[in-house]
Amino acid sequence: MLLRTLLGGARFLLAPRRRGFSPTQQCLRWWQPPQARIRHNAVSEVAFHPKLAVPPIPNAVTDRTVGRWLLICSGTVAGAVVLGGITRLTESGLSMVDWHLVREMKPPRTQEEWETEFQKYQQFPEFKILNHDMTLREFKFIWYMEYSHRMWGRLVGLAYIIPAAYFWRKGYLNRSLKSRVLALCGLVCFQGLLGWYMVKSGLEEKTDSHDIPRVSQYRLAAHLGSALVLYCSSLWTGLSLLLPQQKLLETHQLLRLRRLTYGTAGLVFLTAISGAFVAGLDAGLVYNSFPKMGERWIPDDLLAFSPWLKNFFENPTTVQFDHRILVSVFIFIFLTAASSLSVLLLDLYEVTD
Repeated sequence: MLLRTLLGGARFLLAPRRRGFSPTQQCLRWWQPPQARIRHNAVSEVAFHPKLAVPPIPNAVTDRTVGRWLLICSGTVAGAVVLGGITRLTESGLSMVDWHLVREMKPPRTQEEWETEFQKYQQFPEFKILNHDMTLREFKFIWYMEYSHRMWGRLVGLAYIIPAAYFWRKGYLNRSLKSRVLALCGLVCFQGLLGWYMVKSGLEEKTDSHDIPRVSQYRLAAHLGSALVLYCSSLWTGLSLLLPQQKLLETHQLLRLRRLTYGTAGLVFLTAISGAFVAGLDAGLVYNSFPKMGERWIPDDLLAFSPWLKNFFENPTTVQFDHRILVSVFIFIFLTAASSLSVLLLDLYEVTD
């Protein structure tokens, strides 16, 4: 006992002081059995380093959380596309003639505020040429349609940016996800600016044209295209985090189905962009018969513009003709892909049997 006391005292005097321990606490440590000393070390480390007490969140949990968030974001983008289409069909897109990120979030309340807003609209070509007999009540309807579309766009931006900042701070995002999320948030901001750039083209005075005011078909196609890219990117990233990857045998049917799937996706995107040109030029009103265009399969004014390349973007007849061709090809490829998928599923069923 005496020997243990002497050895313990000598070890106490010679041992270096540890941060966070008083001399009395350090002296008592040498009298503890080895097992108790090990437990004491673990508890002390946690006490003096609180961050060690919080276990890291498994990747599977964070991936599910981020994946579900991205699926919700893709749903909000799809809602914005649908609402934008309704705004286009009701010809409401040019009712709000200015753009303010925060100030326009408060709609007019009083009769005087509504009259002021209506007077601003009356100064632009759409009222002067197309809606010169519009009443204040009719103006309120198209104004609220455009207002709802803009507010939904702000909701989409908040749905991306706020959770992204939270997940970034909490460490839910790895290096690859950080770059993807940054790209998605940047695309959301770009989409909002592009929307106003599109609307602005319909508010400009065109002295050399007597056509009805409309937004640029090029800007409309860019606005829709960026929304589709945002939707597909969010959906793809979210599903990649939620669904485990399945390794399938590289059979001839699988490779063929994969090529058809990629081709179908690209054709859907191209058809949608073509539809934006149809909407921007009101090309759907030129010919209202199908499958022929009027009395002919190929209309006479198909290449009426010069140079000929201009017809594909500015000639309403050519734009509608191209859109019909793209839809027909899409239906054919879709049916072919569905047939290949059924064959692949039958082969997989036979293998598992």
